[in-house]
Amino acid sequence: MNDFWTTILDFAETITTRVGARLMQDFGQVQALQKADGSLVTQADKWADQEIRDAIASTFSGYGILTEESDRTFPGTEWCWVIDPLDGTTNFTRGIPIWSISLALLYRGTPIFGYVYAPPLNQAFHGFWPGTSGLSTPSGAFLNHHPIHTSSDSPSSNHFFNLCSRSLAVVQNGFPCKIRMLGVASYNFLTVAAGATLGGIEATPKVWDIAGAWVIVQAAGGSWVSLESEPFPLSNGEDYSDRSFPTLVVSRSDLVTFFTPLIKDVKI
Repeated sequence: MNDFWTTILDFAETITTRVGARLMQDFGQVQALQKADGSLVTQADKWADQEIRDAIASTFSGYGILTEESDRTFPGTEWCWVIDPLDGTTNFTRGIPIWSISLALLYRGTPIFGYVYAPPLNQAFHGFWPGTSGLSTPSGAFLNHHPIHTSSDSPSSNHFFNLCSRSLAVVQNGFPCKIRMLGVASYNFLTVAAGATLGGIEATPKVWDIAGAWVIVQAAGGSWVSLESEPFPLSNGEDYSDRSFPTLVVSRSDLVTFFTPLIKDVKI
């Protein structure tokens, strides 16, 4: 791994570890307010957002920033960081130990590096996915620096599939796998990357929910299926605050046709 990518990975690890340690002090201890879109926000979200933005500005001069809590318009810069300072705020406020800090580095509007840290679980995921960028990047997906890969298993009643709260219509279809609802879009998909689940669906994720996981899932061998418009590349000057990107993620490409008919009743 060359010096540039080492710097990127080291930065993501350092800033999320530092921010995560502070968030753990507030975990389950803060009150949330409801935003205009119905989602929750706390002072911890806002603090984490500012800390990460300041760290990026001081380390990566000229890089753009797109973030859930402040800068929601894609600046069109060649390089841009996308931040979700606290994915899973409801879990965070209720003391449920599944929430994460998500970062993605975009090149010309498309993620090529993703880093997602879940402090209560002491789990840090990262991955590189050059796609069609033409860049030479490291390869692979990792959990705590150990390589991970999606499952090669076939669906059964002993395997898991993740839902979000807006995709419960799946349950009415005699679904072939056990259902789990984790309450965190990024972690939903990362369990597929790690081989723990065979698939997952999110009906209304925003770009900052999925940018980091988008890289890691594909680097781990999974298939990412956009159920409406493709999220990437992002468009210069576009405000992403009210745009959702319904998504199905499965552990391998041949399961796309298996699961797609089973999620047809989900309203997206």
